[in-house]
Amino acid sequence: MPEEKHFITTISLFLDGIISKDDLRDVLASMGQLNVKNEELEAMVKEASGPINFTVFLTMFGEKLKGADPEDVILSAFKVLDPEATGTIKKEFLEELLTTQCDRFTAEEMKNLWAAFPPDVAGNVDYKNICYVITHGEEKEEE
Repeated sequence: MPEEKHFITTISLFLDGIISKDDLRDVLASMGQLNVKNEELEAMVKEASGPINFTVFLTMFGEKLKGADPEDVILSAFKVLDPEATGTIKKEFLEELLTTQCDRFTAEEMKNLWAAFPPDVAGNVDYKNICYVITHGEEKEEE
């Protein structure tokens, strides 16, 4: 987490509330990207609909991260939990993992997950469909 703290510290230097091309260059340099071309910075600034304040910056940053992992990477993570290679995981098992490990899901998040990806009558969750939606943004049609 030291990188994130450094990033927040760098962001806090934008005292005027607007992130300029030079501010963006400084942030990228602090993250190890030292040779960013002016054209690349201008393209980044043009992605915003107007001046880039902290909120706009975070929104843009979040959009860039959304679906950042390729589908096969996410699928491989789920496959570790599916030694029989069924393409499904038991709802109870997945819910226990998501509510007790790392960034724990809240009851509301679990409710939303099951509303979006309801288990079948046997209590199995199709993780391949979850992976598809995470990386493509919409439900895959049945083949």
